[in-house]
Amino acid sequence: MTTTTTVLSARPSFVETFQRLRLGPYLFVLGVAAIDYVVIGPNQFVNALTIGAIYALVALGYTMVYGIIELINFAHGDVFMVGAFTSMFVLTQALGQDGPIDSPGMLAVVLFINFTITMIALGILGAAIERFAYRPLRHAPRLAPLITAIGVSFILQNIIQIIYGPSPINTPQVIDPAARVEIGGVSIGVVNIFTIVTAVLLMIALQMLVSRTKIGRAMRSTASDRDAAQLMGVDINRTIAITFFIGSALAGAAGVVQGLYFGNIQFTLGFQAGLKAFTAAVLGGIGNITGAALGGFVIGFVEVTAGALGFFVWGQAAVFAVLIITLVFRPSGLLGQQLGERT
Repeated sequence: MTTTTTVLSARPSFVETFQRLRLGPYLFVLGVAAIDYVVIGPNQFVNALTIGAIYALVALGYTMVYGIIELINFAHGDVFMVGAFTSMFVLTQALGQDGPIDSPGMLAVVLFINFTITMIALGILGAAIERFAYRPLRHAPRLAPLITAIGVSFILQNIIQIIYGPSPINTPQVIDPAARVEIGGVSIGVVNIFTIVTAVLLMIALQMLVSRTKIGRAMRSTASDRDAAQLMGVDINRTIAITFFIGSALAGAAGVVQGLYFGNIQFTLGFQAGLKAFTAAVLGGIGNITGAALGGFVIGFVEVTAGALGFFVWGQAAVFAVLIITLVFRPSGLLGQQLGERT
């Protein structure tokens, strides 16, 4: 009888289980999504998911780099912009595409080639930026790499402006923007479905890589304690370079879907998108991969809702208002900082 009482008293209460599973932030996001669905309707809700998916992919790069070396890589938004231009170049120059592709098989081949080339090229660009711009400043005062990141951002912008000019450029929408399917009585664009599914699959793949692979363990150990990880045989330089490669490759994928969805790109694209993606990373909990993804979707919901209600010019103000309110009550973001303290 005594043993039974002890066992029962050891069981966690519902509140303790709720706190242990950290369900609050997820319910917050679901609540925002539900309100969005009711206020703006299913079609605009799908648009919000699509834009949020793009922000989430870019935000992952911010949060991965910060989690590893505690650097706010302000050049990451312009890496995303370069990804959009790289995708456009591959489609037009390498693959000779100038509009929608009717054949599903041909479309799949073109998309696969475009994603593969763009992601690899942008991953190499990200690793090169880390090697030549950030690694020499790794032990410098924190202001030095921060200023360097801003400098790299301007360099990327100016290179693209010199090559393509300051005006917006149309990019081939190989997925027909008019193509739609009926799901639950709601007409949804095929390009919306493709963007959301692609982003979610890439996020799941990243989560599995970080949690279940050797390089993922190296990344997590480096984020927790760099010196201890090095003593245990982790190649710090290689791990950080791979982190930049993966984050930049995901930004490249976001650049691909940006062109497919909107149909035009510009050299200033990276500043606005990067700012919102960075906001998403902070909102979700800088350094937390799942939090960055959730933050991206929340930013998409807020931005599209403001536009749908006729307050488009106030969209950015609404985004930062949500960020401020969230940080007042949860200073570490929705999912907090899952990094140990470094000595």
